[in-house]
Amino acid sequence: MEDVAREAGVSGQTVSRVVNARGYVGAATRERVELAMQHLGYRPNSAARALRSGRFRTIGVVMFSFSSYGNQRTLDAIAVRASQRGYALTLIPVESSAVETVAGAFRRIEEHAVDGIIIVLEAHQLDEADVEIPAGMPIVLVDSNRGTTHPFVDTDQAQGARLATEHLLELGHETVWHVTGPAESYSAERRREAWQATLEAAGRPAPTAIFGDWSAESGYRAGLQLRERDDVTAVFAANDQMAIGLVRAFREAGLDIPDDVSVVGFDGLPDAAQLWPPLTTVQQHPERVGALAVDALLVELDGGDPPRTPLVSTELVVRGSSAAPRAR
Repeated sequence: MEDVAREAGVSGQTVSRVVNARGYVGAATRERVELAMQHLGYRPNSAARALRSGRFRTIGVVMFSFSSYGNQRTLDAIAVRASQRGYALTLIPVESSAVETVAGAFRRIEEHAVDGIIIVLEAHQLDEADVEIPAGMPIVLVDSNRGTTHPFVDTDQAQGARLATEHLLELGHETVWHVTGPAESYSAERRREAWQATLEAAGRPAPTAIFGDWSAESGYRAGLQLRERDDVTAVFAANDQMAIGLVRAFREAGLDIPDDVSVVGFDGLPDAAQLWPPLTTVQQHPERVGALAVDALLVELDGGDPPRTPLVSTELVVRGSSAAPRAR
């Protein structure tokens, strides 16, 4: 760093600010320092910097399922925001909620040189494993409040389900059927509770929810049941994939979407607008969730007190799959 300072004609403190991306350095001075670093072949020594600062500049992420749309987008957002803040990621996947699997993931993440951990596991996955979250380590939970003292970030699941259900009621449907996610899922439970509460508040009957597993295939199976009834005019599916399966089942039976049955999903998949008819859905924002999780963790690392329950709002995107019920 002294060689770089001499080459660039600046102080060692200025070089340190450029290397660590801390403090203000003018654009011309920064460019001069960076050119000197390139000319001299200088590379910051991360191990030495960690010893000096006590920071490894690395965030650990423990995550279950990379296959879901929400988790993919959340991980992307975590990676982007971490990079913007000068941090790298160490990613540990969790294949199941078995105790040895989750405990093993926590052991592996503790073995790595990380400053803090973002845990993207639903509450039931932590509860079923019955493992202790690493003590003494700054931690932020995503998609689960688990009733712990750790800060968490989540989509406002209840708000999104309420928007979907109210939309269908306002169109004139007598009630709204629901295809929910797995019984043990925190997100599915919050959406299911809000759907039922919205119907009850409106004085409408709440049909028995049909359980799926987030897949389009499970939505299709639910549709096979629902299309046999003549009192089903509106269905709210807990995610867009299951809504896609529903639409297929209804259309195979000769039912028109939305004249015979309105369908609303949840997630805001990019391809939902390209279906026929385009799918009405609740747009969630996993990119905001991921960015907030990183920000909250870094507040903890700096000794601050991050907000405990930041909920990211959703929006209803109305398209062609929902309409007033056909006159009978």
